[in-house]
Amino acid sequence: MYTSRLKEKYRKEIVPKLQKEHGYKNNMAVPKIIKVVVNAGLGKILKNNADDLERISEDFAKITGQKGVITKARMAISGFKIRQGMAVGIKTTLRGNNMYDFLDKLINVSLPQIRDFRGFSKKSFDGKGNFSIGIREHIVFPEAQKDNIKSIFGLEIVIVTNVKTDEEALKLLTKIGFPIFENN
Repeated sequence: MYTSRLKEKYRKEIVPKLQKEHGYKNNMAVPKIIKVVVNAGLGKILKNNADDLERISEDFAKITGQKGVITKARMAISGFKIRQGMAVGIKTTLRGNNMYDFLDKLINVSLPQIRDFRGFSKKSFDGKGNFSIGIREHIVFPEAQKDNIKSIFGLEIVIVTNVKTDEEALKLLTKIGFPIFENN
């Protein structure tokens, strides 16, 4: 059975370190990532060319490793020129090996490709142990074919943990390899 590289690292290296450092009684008490939610808002892109939705959903599926769900507007907003039922985004929830594969790719391949990237701020935590980040251009992922890209979209990534405090989540994510800086 296939197990992600990051999941193996978590089990064999990170869990024992956290357990030793913080005195957790057993493996189940150690903080862990429950899920990763990836979202892309596509309102402006689809307003110009509605035919791009299929191509964008294919790119999104390649990046995340699973097919996304098209989100539609619940009500019309004339100021944004949005009609009810109009496609405005795409999202997916990653768990298990897909989640660990995506995080591994994000940390080791995509983030180093971002120009002038120095890390994430501690302010990206929500107060309940969840971490939210934004990627401005999806082309930092290796699956995005740079030859035939007509429009660039951003990604919003939320990492949901099972801890209640930001400090515990910070320790977990830095051990996993996220570049989060204390002084931000």
